[in-house]
Amino acid sequence: MKIKPLGDRILVKVLEAKAKTESGIYLPDSAKEKPQEAEVIAVGQGKVLESGKIQAPEVKVKDKVLFGKYSGTQVTTKEGEEFLILREEDILAIIG
Repeated sequence: MKIKPLGDRILVKVLEAKAKTESGIYLPDSAKEKPQEAEVIAVGQGKVLESGKIQAPEVKVKDKVLFGKYSGTQVTTKEGEEFLILREEDILAIIG
């Protein structure tokens, strides 16, 4: 199934939470926080400004991004793949 976000929305695939800390301690599933890092899969055309012009999104496909903890809407395809649809304003940073 192909998903094309509209407007200033961004389709991302959330990256898995790390199972081990930087110091080498393994975390049980109950201790893992909800991951806030994702890879951009698709982007919409951009935000429509009051003047009617379209402002292109700053992120592009394959960018790794950080987003707010409770941001976006989770969607699941018929194939069982899980994605998150975010507004561009919910993205906090691009990881470089």
